[in-house]
Amino acid sequence: MRSIFHIDMDAFFVSVEELYDPSLKGKPVVVGGRANERGVVSAASYAARKFGVHSAMPLRTAYQLCPQAIFLEGRRDRYHHHSQQVRDVLEQFSPLISMASIDEGYLDMTGTERLHGPALAAAHKLHEAIRRATGLNNSIGASTARLVSKVASDQAKPNGVLWIPPGAEASFLAPLDIRKIPGVGKTGEKSFHSLGIYKTGDLAKLDERFLQDRFGKWGLAMAGKARGVDAGGWFDTDIGVSEDPRSISHEHTYIEDTADAAQLEMSLAHLSEKVGRRLREHGLHARTVQIKFRYSDFTTFTRAHSLDHATQLDTEIFDTARFLFHRNWRAGHKIRLLGVQCSGFSESTGQLDLLSGEKNEKLRKMFTAADTLRDKFGDSKIHLARTTRPEKKKPE
Repeated sequence: MRSIFHIDMDAFFVSVEELYDPSLKGKPVVVGGRANERGVVSAASYAARKFGVHSAMPLRTAYQLCPQAIFLEGRRDRYHHHSQQVRDVLEQFSPLISMASIDEGYLDMTGTERLHGPALAAAHKLHEAIRRATGLNNSIGASTARLVSKVASDQAKPNGVLWIPPGAEASFLAPLDIRKIPGVGKTGEKSFHSLGIYKTGDLAKLDERFLQDRFGKWGLAMAGKARGVDAGGWFDTDIGVSEDPRSISHEHTYIEDTADAAQLEMSLAHLSEKVGRRLREHGLHARTVQIKFRYSDFTTFTRAHSLDHATQLDTEIFDTARFLFHRNWRAGHKIRLLGVQCSGFSESTGQLDLLSGEKNEKLRKMFTAADTLRDKFGDSKIHLARTTRPEKKKPE
């Protein structure tokens, strides 16, 4: 029987800041930038969440909801350091690890009973080990499936452990609000409500063919998730088999669907920056750039373009993503999700002429320096893709 843990650090960025400044404890704290900046919230303390502040919210909106909050830029170098501490602890429990992000990960504990005890006991043991090693609170969900464990860790927050026994997955999920299922956002919730679906159990009762006809592959994945089955996206992969990425991507789901071209381009630029940064962190260059966009009705499109050379430059990724988007977007139709992905990796750019090679190397050094500045001063201070991109040019 599989045993899967999901470990989620509680208000991670805020909790790390509290380690360095204990006076922040118990206060409304927002990490992501200053209150008057155009960025978004990276994390909010539980005290700030009581006022409706949450991650991905515009900083200015957060200030309107909670003007007394303490706004911090954030220090990525600190977060990476403490994230590595967490990973070090996880490696003491199982070699099969997949970090979903800097503050959460999955651990395959199957077959470790003799070493760490049954699932619930092992989860409590891990919970305490992380707290001792890092000084940070965490929540753990344990079950036979990644999806169920992720939902369980959320239900265990803050600073708790929740184990779902084998065979109880569907009954655990059934009474939960449909929004608790990963992949169901605000627009998806409205769509389900229009069908009379409010609880996960309501969704589990529907015919898979109906959901697929109504919502496509997304609907089919939701049907599986409602029954506690790992289905769709991240949940289709195995834990810890290989952490070498076959593709690198970032997505953004809007709080309110938008058809504002300027806002959509800004999102593409920000996503391209994040993808470029991860390429540089892995020492990789990508030949293929792909975009993903989803309309309000959940119709989803992906479009890709292969470059004549491999790149890790934000500007080249953004220019290609922007070209693909405007070539395929039905202008005026609202978008709920945007994504940028790179694949076709190599460890070098491939054949470039001397002048292009020198120019790209200068840009690479500039972006690498920007990465270092973001680590030190926060992401909101450095935005290169919108200000230093070369003359607009269509991909050949």
